[in-house]
Amino acid sequence: MENVVAYLPLLLEGLKMTLWLALTTVFVGLALGMLLALAKLSPRGWLSRPAFALTNFLRGIPEFLILLVVFYGGAQILSDMGGEGGAPFDISPFGAGVFALSLVFGSYASETFRAAFLSVPKGQVEAGVAYGFTPFQVFRLVQLPQIWRVALPGIANLWQGLVKDTALVSIVGLDDLMRKTNQAAQTTREPFTFYFAAAVIFLIVTLVSMAFFAWMERRSARGVRRAK
Repeated sequence: MENVVAYLPLLLEGLKMTLWLALTTVFVGLALGMLLALAKLSPRGWLSRPAFALTNFLRGIPEFLILLVVFYGGAQILSDMGGEGGAPFDISPFGAGVFALSLVFGSYASETFRAAFLSVPKGQVEAGVAYGFTPFQVFRLVQLPQIWRVALPGIANLWQGLVKDTALVSIVGLDDLMRKTNQAAQTTREPFTFYFAAAVIFLIVTLVSMAFFAWMERRSARGVRRAK
């Protein structure tokens, strides 16, 4: 236990990087998921079919493999594009982690958003158009509040999975919680102690996240409760 206290600043430094990676990924992934959901709902086949194909492809591949392809394969492709005399191109572990995890998160979020879009009655959209709203106003004032309320539980589940998936990025050199934990475990030769400490830290993050999303769900459902 004394070693855990001594290495706690190191673990907290790794936790900071883990949370920064997760928060960056969730914002990029939500934007990507919304765009993919809109593409899937498009009546234009040239837009909807590739969106379905892309998300099905990404959801069928392990996140770890996508990360390796982005980090190692992406660097090789960019280096090859520079020609034979070009300098080797390096991708940062953080950038590779955000890109890879955002692809996976956005693919799953697209289905959550698509189901939320379909839950909004078409009559409300038609009423907004009849009142003279622009398509963007219909989306922002009519659809988005209801979509967010319906999609929030699914987003909460995706966030929980994302926090745990960040541990994968340590394999490509990101100084996150898992990498710092490995360093402490190897230095002290107490792997059980430090891996258990990392598990507790992840559990605390999960519990705090669950409380936050529960508050968000209550807040988003206020108007629905009053209407009932």
